[in-house]
Amino acid sequence: MISQIFSLAFLAQTIRITVPYSLASLGGVYSERGGVVNIALEGIILNGAFCATVGTYYTGSALFGVACGIAGGLLTALIHAVVSIHIKADQIISGIAINLFAVGITKFILEILFQSSSNSPRIAGLPHIHLGFIESQPDVANLLGNPLVIVTILIVIASQFIIFKTRFGLRLRSVGENPEAAETVGIGVTLYRYYGVLISGALAGLAGAWLAFDQHSFTDGMSAGRGYIALAAMIVGKWNPLGAAAACLLFGFAESLQIQLQGGGLPTQFIQMIPYVATIIVLAGFIGKAVAPGADGIPYEKEN
Repeated sequence: MISQIFSLAFLAQTIRITVPYSLASLGGVYSERGGVVNIALEGIILNGAFCATVGTYYTGSALFGVACGIAGGLLTALIHAVVSIHIKADQIISGIAINLFAVGITKFILEILFQSSSNSPRIAGLPHIHLGFIESQPDVANLLGNPLVIVTILIVIASQFIIFKTRFGLRLRSVGENPEAAETVGIGVTLYRYYGVLISGALAGLAGAWLAFDQHSFTDGMSAGRGYIALAAMIVGKWNPLGAAAACLLFGFAESLQIQLQGGGLPTQFIQMIPYVATIIVLAGFIGKAVAPGADGIPYEKEN
C-alpha cells in the first residue's frame, strides 16, 4: 500500500484531482481580493463543464469546447457580479442561488439536447503532448501531457505575480481592503470588482472544462462540491495564489488516498469521509489565523 501511495501513478492521480480545485480556488482569490465573496464557484464549475461538453459535442473541437467552458463561466460570473456589485444584494445568497440555478438549468437543457437528465454522450478529450520519456506509464504520460495541466501551473505562477507585483493587482487588492480610500485616488471600485468576479468566472469555467474532458462527458451535478472545497483551499492559502494551490494539492492528495483505500477492507463510509474530514481539520487549524481582505463581502456605496 505504501509503495502504491508513493508511486508515479498516485502522483498523477493527485495532480488530476488537484487541477480543477486549483483553477476554481484561484478564481476565488481574484474575486475576494476585489472584495466580492464568490460562493457561486460551484455553479460556475458546473455551467463551465456543461458548456464545454456541448461545444465539443456539436463542433468536434475540444479547443472550441474549452472556449465554451470559459464563456459559460464568464456569463455565470457576470450574473453574480451584477447582483452583488450593481444591485448590491447579499453576496452569499446570490452565490447559493446561482449554484441551485446551475443544477436546474443544466439538467433541463441536458434533457432537451440529449434526451437524458443525467448525462451527455461521450466527447473526445484534448490533444496531448507526447512525452516519450515516460512511455512505460501511459496513464501518467497522458495526464502530464495534457495541455491544461501546463496551463494551470502557468496560471498559478502568473496569478502570484499579477496580484502582488503589478499595478492591476495592487488596485484589485486596494478595492478589496479599503474601497473608500481606493476611490479617493481615482481607482474605479466597481470596475475592479467586476474584473475580479469575471476572472474568477473564467478560471472556474476552465475548471469545469477540465472535468468534462477528464470524464469525457457531462454528468448531472458533476461539480460535486468542488467549488466549496476550492473556497476552503483559498482560505487555508490566505487568499494567496501559491498558498491556495498548495492547499488544493493537499485536498487532492486526500481524495487520491480515498480512492486508493477503496477495496482495502476499511468501511466504505469511513473512506468516503477522508477528503471532507481533511477539509474540516485543515480549516479548523487555519481559519483563526487567516485574515480576509478588509472589505470582503461588503457592498460598496459610493459617497456623493
